[in-house]
Amino acid sequence: MQTNLLVISALGDDRPGIIDELAGLITESGCSIEDSRMTVLGADVAMVMMVEGRWNELAKLEAGLPAAGRRLNLQINAKRTTTAVPSGNRLPYTVEVVSIDHPGIVQHLAGFFSTRGINIREMATTTYTTAHTGTPMFQVHMTVDVAASQHIARLREEFMDLCDQLNLDAIIEPAKL
Repeated sequence: MQTNLLVISALGDDRPGIIDELAGLITESGCSIEDSRMTVLGADVAMVMMVEGRWNELAKLEAGLPAAGRRLNLQINAKRTTTAVPSGNRLPYTVEVVSIDHPGIVQHLAGFFSTRGINIREMATTTYTTAHTGTPMFQVHMTVDVAASQHIARLREEFMDLCDQLNLDAIIEPAKL
């Protein structure tokens, strides 16, 4: 049986209860949240959810999203999707990077992996200020999919060389699942 999936993204003013209300709409339509991410960015909340349901339940949910967006003051987008098909023999690796904040860090890291055909599956970044000096810092956490045929020692060496050039503290290691 084919799984029917819908990806929903929502962005708007943060306030208590907003996730409860959106989750309630999903439940009322007969669907269920299979995977989700939520974060507060500035004064806004950003949510991404993958919802599963029968085709008619997803259609009911899709039809109710515009009104829910207006009522909840959210910009909501939805797109049908399918279950991901594994692409070859890939292994998940975790990448952690910390440095003094400066423009271009994400672009350099993404470019490094992209030119090697390595997909970034997840990425989270944050900035913070050090307690004692007030130095602005930047932190990146990624999960990347590395082909099993990739020479990992060479990849790690090239990655660390890039990080040295950019003055980044970094690690790349097998993901702990």
